[in-house]
Amino acid sequence: MGECRMQKMLAFLSLMLVTLPPIYGWGTDGHSIICKIAQTRLSEEAADAVKQLLPKWAEDDLGSVCSWADQVKFRYRWSSPLHFINTPETCSYQYKRDCKDEDGEAGRCVAGAINNYTSQLLTYNAAADKAEYNLTESLLFLVHFIGDIHQPLHVGFASDKGGNTIDVHWYKTKQVLHHVWDTNIIETAEERFYKSNVDDMVDAIQQNITNEWADQVKRWETCSLNKTACPDIYASEGIKAACDWAYKGVKEESVLEDDYFVSRLPIIYWRLAQGGVRLAATLNRIFG
Repeated sequence: MGECRMQKMLAFLSLMLVTLPPIYGWGTDGHSIICKIAQTRLSEEAADAVKQLLPKWAEDDLGSVCSWADQVKFRYRWSSPLHFINTPETCSYQYKRDCKDEDGEAGRCVAGAINNYTSQLLTYNAAADKAEYNLTESLLFLVHFIGDIHQPLHVGFASDKGGNTIDVHWYKTKQVLHHVWDTNIIETAEERFYKSNVDDMVDAIQQNITNEWADQVKRWETCSLNKTACPDIYASEGIKAACDWAYKGVKEESVLEDDYFVSRLPIIYWRLAQGGVRLAATLNRIFG
């Protein structure tokens, strides 16, 4: 390989290392699972609206855009605080107390973002020449944030940044606790039970929704006080799951292996299922 060509390749690889987005929220597979579940549950009106709003490169696949909001964090730096909620160590959530960014600006959290982008999408049927928002981006943010709020450590303690400062070992690999819940548990399940095929994992969760959790689905879909979106409910569930399952029994340098994996995996399945069902229900209310 010539020196000039080598220099160009090194420059390209350096650019990739700088520009590749880090993983936030659920990992790519977690977000994709939620959107794949949701797309199968859309009403005809909602499915048509989603099809019209999706970028052409998505080819009508909602799952392919569910990590977009993570990928634009460097371009839209203002969006970073919108992916999570920091709470005091009380295992409870209160919108007025907790939904703010580091500067104290109210509404700058994932619950506030869900409310905001829901409101924007409710203008979908307005005349095109009166459109105030980029509704494609509104959709891409909303589907991602409804996923984020169902990851328990996205409604976590401010003191450890949702488990991001708790160093642990996932089997033999050093990780932070937040990443274990974003990615490691899901990837380990895919490898052990689904031959690393995310679609097979989606099918398994879909079967649980249809069978084991069938009596819960209506409650998951319901929004209080006839609201279009109910992020406060999801956030309150999230901090409880964080305390009961994510943080429980974990300390700095804990080694998390089969006991943790086997006991926490059902919670991961449950929250992914809830996220998918609720995303579909929210989009159905918006576009119905």
